Amino acid sequence: MTTVIIRKSGQDEYKSFTCMGHAGYRRFSKDIVCAAVSVLVINAVNSLEELANEDISCTADEKTGFIQCTFNKEISAQGTLLMDSLVLGLSHIEKEYGNKFLKLTFEEV
Repeated sequence: MTTVIIRKSGQDEYKSFTCMGHAGYRRFSKDIVCAAVSVLVINAVNSLEELANEDISCTADEKTGFIQCTFNKEISAQGTLLMDSLVLGLSHIEKEYGNKFLKLTFEEV
């Protein structure tokens, strides 16, 4: 199962997110859930850096499916929109395939 944890402040500002694990959804020898989550997360990281110019720190381990991204400064309106888009996409995947393959959680920090 892939777990994504979105961390927000008490003021509802994004602070970081972590994606870990592999979905384990194998159908026709392809893990489409893992691929979809990976595309959304990697695109969000790239967009946050290149389009919104957010000051972020990221670590990743491709073998374990681990990606952690932390905002080093207050996130901009553009960055917030990109994160809202990430959450929307992940929420739809979780609803479609169930939390047996993807679990999206939120933590207040």
